[in-house]
Amino acid sequence: MSVAAAPVSIVVLVSGSGTLLQALIDATADPAYGVRIAAVGADRPDIEGLARAERAGIATFVCRVRDFPDRQAWDAELADMVAAYDPALVVSAGFLKLVGERFLARYGGRYLNSHNALLPSFPGIHGPADALEYGVKVSGATLFVVDEGVDTGAIVAQATVPVHGDDTVDALTERIKSVERPQLVDYVGRMAREGFTVNGRKVQIP
Repeated sequence: MSVAAAPVSIVVLVSGSGTLLQALIDATADPAYGVRIAAVGADRPDIEGLARAERAGIATFVCRVRDFPDRQAWDAELADMVAAYDPALVVSAGFLKLVGERFLARYGGRYLNSHNALLPSFPGIHGPADALEYGVKVSGATLFVVDEGVDTGAIVAQATVPVHGDDTVDALTERIKSVERPQLVDYVGRMAREGFTVNGRKVQIP
């Protein structure tokens, strides 16, 4: 009789409403997914992302930049708070803070971020607005391995959506989320269960 493998632990970082987080919470309800969210961390209190975690019985923590003398001290504490849960992967699901050297020293190559544009185009926090302003006809979501730059890491996966002539930023953002959520769930599950390697700009999943 075979024994099912224990689920792989991850930590998810959020800054807002947590819709990407909710997709992961829903996926982890199925034992076959093979992933357990050990904790959800945020850079601010009293956000819906934390409330979603609490309703699901998931541990939470808050690490605010303004509570520290500088970004380096904040970065070191964030790394320590994440490390307390010993995750195999850390996932940024709408976490709007750039991590630094101390965090990447621990989790470089194991820290994933989902961005609402087709990188390398339109990095930063205004991806859908920048895409609309530029007049592109296709946009989408990019999952990547975080490095020292701003949305410059090795790309894991991309999903596309059309841009309509009458799109608003909100409409395009929601259309992107419709492909961003399943992409995140699929690849986080696969990478946690099967492992992966990062060679330069290539990410390989067995």
